[in-house]
Amino acid sequence: MRAFCLAVFFAVLGLRVFAYATADGAEPPYRGTWKVATAAVAPWAVPQRAPDAAERARLIGQTIAVKPTAIMGPSPFACRGPHYRFRDFTPAMLFQGAFEVMQMKNKSVDPDRLAGALGFIGPSIKTLETGCDFDFHFVDASTAQVNLNDTIYTLKKQ
Repeated sequence: MRAFCLAVFFAVLGLRVFAYATADGAEPPYRGTWKVATAAVAPWAVPQRAPDAAERARLIGQTIAVKPTAIMGPSPFACRGPHYRFRDFTPAMLFQGAFEVMQMKNKSVDPDRLAGALGFIGPSIKTLETGCDFDFHFVDASTAQVNLNDTIYTLKKQ
């Protein structure tokens, strides 16, 4: 009898959790379509090894669709089977830790100031790790930045 009661309890609990999770039908804020709005040379880029201007031109204006099981868009943004993880990053952690590396090479480099120059505000930056070759760092709910090949692409939610 006790086993039956526990089974019923967990079945009801499971249904309530499912109902709660789907009640408002809201998508996570990162899902949807994003447009590549701008591209800028990253602050850590070595001048002698300039980013690929043709790649930047090819990507500007393109759209990226972030779906539950894939990221669809032009290469290198397309990704099958992403593993999404939403986290808070410090400015030093942005762009795979590039600002921290810059600071290790030159103590006068301030990751907070560099992040601020890119529009990030405060010590905690919402970041979507994708499990692909890039992460989305959110300036705000409708603006994200991505690093690819020493270029920072700004994405706008559509």
